[in-house]
Amino acid sequence: MRYQKPVPARFVSCVNTGVLRLRSSPRWGNLMNRRFTVITYTGRRSGGTFSTPVAYRRTGDVVTISVQLPERKKWWRNFTGEGGPISLELDGIQRTGHATARADEKNRVTVTVRLSGEDAAAR
Repeated sequence: MRYQKPVPARFVSCVNTGVLRLRSSPRWGNLMNRRFTVITYTGRRSGGTFSTPVAYRRTGDVVTISVQLPERKKWWRNFTGEGGPISLELDGIQRTGHATARADEKNRVTVTVRLSGEDAAAR
């Protein structure tokens, strides 16, 4: 495997801040909110609560997040194996669900969120 330089934390922070600002802007918010959401989860090891913006696709009660550059990110590892609880903002409402992460043979990672029943019914 080829060595890859880590993405500077300052750059990641700037991109995330930009996405969050666009999501809340009157002009671009509706467009951005169809593609981006903010996930909130509890770290398996630290027990801390974390939030991060991610791109997503939704089909009914299933939300799919394709993790870009998974070898450089750690958040998705909280959902390997049996997965775990997650919350995300959809249609301006906080929703909860169960997320599981899977890597394919090419090391592409997808996190699948199944929305909980009461949240899915709230649509």
